[in-house]
Amino acid sequence: MQKKFTKKIAVLIPCHNEAGGIASVINNFPHEKAKKHGFDIQIIVIDNRSTDNTANIARSLGATVIHEPAKGKGNAIRLGFASVPKDAHYVVMLDGDNTYRPEELLRLIEPIDSGFCNVVIGSRLTGRILEGSMSLFNRFGNWMYSYLVRWFYGVNVTDVLTGYFAWNREAVERLLPHLKSDGFAIEMEMVTKMARLGEEIYSVPVTYHPRIGETNLNPIADGTRILWMFIKNLYWQPFATHLQERKEIKKV
Repeated sequence: MQKKFTKKIAVLIPCHNEAGGIASVINNFPHEKAKKHGFDIQIIVIDNRSTDNTANIARSLGATVIHEPAKGKGNAIRLGFASVPKDAHYVVMLDGDNTYRPEELLRLIEPIDSGFCNVVIGSRLTGRILEGSMSLFNRFGNWMYSYLVRWFYGVNVTDVLTGYFAWNREAVERLLPHLKSDGFAIEMEMVTKMARLGEEIYSVPVTYHPRIGETNLNPIADGTRILWMFIKNLYWQPFATHLQERKEIKKV
């Protein structure tokens, strides 16, 4: 009997003091269901200067734990990207505060695995937002930024500030050298630069729960940084040779 080929999904979970939610996140990944569809899930927690028990909890539940000493979500994500195993076919990122459902992971992977696109964004705004999980102020800000990105960058996304992403490995390798943000503007930087890199990006609906623990996001200060990232990247272009290579790949 021929052995079924298994594709590895590397899951990155950036964490800063997420001891209250990280166990629920790790325990709810659909390992058995993934295996039936030919996938193997490897969980990597990026501990970003946590002062609680986040790292110990994650390690006790079988996750690989790596440490980023420079505080900031952007720093943690860049280390996570650089630490993706060489044999990983796909990369998924979600937050460690239990706001996103790990059970929905395969929904993000399917469009990539089928060849429809190479980047998927989990959209809260077109999905299911549970009561108490997002304020009207934050919802309006997310809607506004998503509209602006669709209009000015020409990508079909509906939630640019989400924390739930999936990529094929090649898309991550193309993106990583261009990431500079050290904080919460990282999602805007990823989406806008992927647009400029010519990646095929689409959204799928996801569920959004109230977070466990205190938020690390400052709506005003971080919102200003996100807006600046949006404006700055309007004039950003990848290396000309890289862009030409992407155009040739699309033609094929």
